[in-house]
Amino acid sequence: MDQQTLDRILSTELVSLEEPPDEKRAAIEHLLDIAVDAGRVTDREATLDALLEREGETSTGVGKGIGIPHAKTDGVAEPTVVFSRSSEGIDFDAPDGKPATLLFMILVPASGSDDHLSILSSLSRALMDDDVRDRLHAAESPEAVTDTLMKAIA
Repeated sequence: MDQQTLDRILSTELVSLEEPPDEKRAAIEHLLDIAVDAGRVTDREATLDALLEREGETSTGVGKGIGIPHAKTDGVAEPTVVFSRSSEGIDFDAPDGKPATLLFMILVPASGSDDHLSILSSLSRALMDDDVRDRLHAAESPEAVTDTLMKAIA
């Protein structure tokens, strides 16, 4: 994934350092609203339906304190990654049973199937690194979050 693509997908306006709600559906809506406010979502309800349908199929808790709710939908204008973090953690039904403290929402247009898989695999690989997760927990600004992710994914 090239730098220009990453800059577009992971902008600071898509990073929230405020505490998300502590219940999974409310946290998903919190992340979605960040994307809506940034002008990335054209149809909030359709996008929420796609996210919740995906959650119903299989858990998006990947372990190591990471939750990655994601959807492919016509309700999204362009590939987008939203970030938030929770100090207490949110139950995303991860295989290791740990609550998610680092939350990423991946949204891609229905036509962007390769983008979806590419973003998801790049992000998942980067997040397996303890140092990357530590830096995301310690980040004090949206810029620190995007810098950490850019370096880890690039």
